[in-house]
Amino acid sequence: MKKPFVIFYFLIIYALAELLWWGILLIKAKPASVGMIGGELSVFLFILLVGAVHLHKSINKERQLHQRQKNFLLSVTHELKSPLASIKLFLQTIQKRDLNREQRINFIDKCLQDIERLDDLVENMLLAAKIDNEIYTFPKEKFNFSLLVDSVVNRLQINKCDGKEQTINAEIEPQVEVTGDKFALTSVVNNLIENAVKYSPPCEAVNVKLFRKDGTVHFTVADNGIGIADEEKLHIFDKFYRVGNEDTRNTKGTGLGLFIVKQVLDKHAASIHIRDNRPKGSVFEVVFG
Repeated sequence: MKKPFVIFYFLIIYALAELLWWGILLIKAKPASVGMIGGELSVFLFILLVGAVHLHKSINKERQLHQRQKNFLLSVTHELKSPLASIKLFLQTIQKRDLNREQRINFIDKCLQDIERLDDLVENMLLAAKIDNEIYTFPKEKFNFSLLVDSVVNRLQINKCDGKEQTINAEIEPQVEVTGDKFALTSVVNNLIENAVKYSPPCEAVNVKLFRKDGTVHFTVADNGIGIADEEKLHIFDKFYRVGNEDTRNTKGTGLGLFIVKQVLDKHAASIHIRDNRPKGSVFEVVFG
């Protein structure tokens, strides 16, 4: 991305040099018109400066987007390769070893977990593409949101972690109903909880709550992880954006999860708010009006 900057600055310098030379020639030819030429020159320089600032911002924004897209492709490759390698290893072990029934069931369960992980990744990519191309229609129906949240929590739950409390603590008010796209809202719940687990230390609890309050439905996901800096809170719902430095980040992910969350909630006239958790971490709160 250095070449566009070189060309950009070369053109700016060339335009200024030409403008200066043109002004000198006019002043020499018609000394009485110095005031008029000076005014025109000032306006031209102002317009040129404003254009240069906007062009520089656009190029810099494109460079950042290019870097995010590059990291997205690398992340997707890793996210696909890891579960596939795991599934292959488990199946080869089942094929070549004389395992007892309990061991086979354990290996098959782990394969199914990896397949679910792949399925979530593919569904996220397809949904993001459809939303981006404005071809997803968001079919709405009234359904039990409590059951949806409970189902996602149970699927992502890690029951015990080195003898500690369960990873996801859920307080779900029963029979909470919303009207919306069940598939898309499942993706919202899944992405918010997965993000909380992903950015939390191992075995750290994630707290999920669903409740009614003053005629509205509130869904919150709180973690005790690394937290989100104030300047990054403005960008976390951008496509491909991920918390941290693009060049040094180690956390897995594609940068599509929160983009999907925001787009889906906008289509449901719902809002999402982020605040700092205490003593550390983040709280995401979704409110359905």
